[in-house]
Amino acid sequence: MNILLVDDEPTARDVVKAYLEREDYRVFVSENGKEALIYFYNEVVDFVILDLMLPDISGEEICREIRKTSNIPIIMLTAKSEESDRLAGLDLGADDYIVKPFSPKELVARIRTILRRVKPLAVQKELFYPPSLKIIPDEHRVIVDNEEVTLTKQELSLLLLMAENPGIVFTRAKMLDRAFDMAFDGDERTVDVHIKNLRRKIEPDSRKPIYIETVYGVGYRFTKASH
Repeated sequence: MNILLVDDEPTARDVVKAYLEREDYRVFVSENGKEALIYFYNEVVDFVILDLMLPDISGEEICREIRKTSNIPIIMLTAKSEESDRLAGLDLGADDYIVKPFSPKELVARIRTILRRVKPLAVQKELFYPPSLKIIPDEHRVIVDNEEVTLTKQELSLLLLMAENPGIVFTRAKMLDRAFDMAFDGDERTVDVHIKNLRRKIEPDSRKPIYIETVYGVGYRFTKASH
């Protein structure tokens, strides 16, 4: 997913960009409004993070311009904390409003929340993996050999993370960060325990897994095709 980050503060901009890229987002960076609109009109932009206090065009005006042709998600960043300012930003069409200073983790969490809300229903479909695994993401259901299996919240989060990104290798740290509600602060080996339990529940033979592969020295990935 491509994110347009618009902020004239170099330090804040660099920190947010680095954090977003760590989460596998592609980031276009702009330090002013004119450049931001050039990116918006000439690149494939899926999400906008928009500082309101810019040196040339205000963030509010950029938001108005984007909303003339697009309903892509927009998060506004601002030092203004008054409720009237927040409501004004939302009235312009912003999806969320974050007051500086803020945690990059909070920003990523809000991005994910918005994406879940705007995700097209067509994307929420049954995922079938031969010979026996079926996942229904929007119903949080997992079926093995035509029988529904019960997963814990953490097991389901890990399975959805991997199954919706087949072939992508996830480190244990990233799996903790992305599948354990952001705030989980525990041993990375916790992931190994959940993966072991997942394999026991969904694999035809947990000793010879065909869905969840171990990438030694790195982490885990979901196979793109059955063995």
